[in-house]
Amino acid sequence: MLLKTARWLAPLAVVASLQGAHAQDAVTAETVLATVDGKDITAGHLLLMRAQLPQQYQNLPPEALYDGLLQQAISQVLLGNKAGELGPVAKLALENEERALLANSAMRELVAAAVTPEAIQAAYDETYLGQDAGNEYSAAHILVESEEEARALIAQLNDGADFAALAAEHSTGPSGPNGGDLGWFAEGAMVKPFEDAVLALEAGQVSAPVETQFGWHVIRLNGVRAIEAPTLEEVQGDIANEIQRTVIDAEIEALREAATVDSKAVTDIDAGFLNNPALLDE
Repeated sequence: MLLKTARWLAPLAVVASLQGAHAQDAVTAETVLATVDGKDITAGHLLLMRAQLPQQYQNLPPEALYDGLLQQAISQVLLGNKAGELGPVAKLALENEERALLANSAMRELVAAAVTPEAIQAAYDETYLGQDAGNEYSAAHILVESEEEARALIAQLNDGADFAALAAEHSTGPSGPNGGDLGWFAEGAMVKPFEDAVLALEAGQVSAPVETQFGWHVIRLNGVRAIEAPTLEEVQGDIANEIQRTVIDAEIEALREAATVDSKAVTDIDAGFLNNPALLDE
């Protein structure tokens, strides 16, 4: 009889557990999880505590974190009650923390209002659409120490020698083993004498000897193409960051102009105090 009763108790316990789970109220940030000597610990407190956990704990399931976080919060309240009033250093730390939290809250509001999909699209259109980004060039070169060596290589090229083979054999530059290939580059990427020579060439042409601070170059222009604008997806992060910086800088400047700020310059005070944490103990 006892065995039969036990078989019925198990499913009844499961049903009761499920009924209890469905009966739970939805949790909000204000939901009180514990009260310690009249001080409430809420779900919001634990949410912030979890956000500050080291990365290795972030992937743990909530059930594995809940009790530890709650007991930590309870212990903090108990110890805080024992400590009584905050000391001067703790008060300074709280003032710094409050100042940072308020500033961050204001910045989040500014950014949320300014960094919108419409603003990002408008900035992208202004920066990239309809703008001539110029050309980029594909070239190869052979770098040698003297003009005579450069002219001798040009003579071999005129006789049908292979440019890449000569570069691999004679070039002292790092691109030599790759046949002198420099890939694609935009204007301004190369030193001026080199760039001027490239701009004067037609695709497939080889330059006269060109001297730079690196030595003497024989340059072949492989091709020219227009620089294509990046897609919105490629640059939207950079655009959002720029909008964010602009709006925050403008807001801070406006607030400074409207405020009365009386601060000491580094010439008015001995900044060496920053290396003297013992001042906090005085």
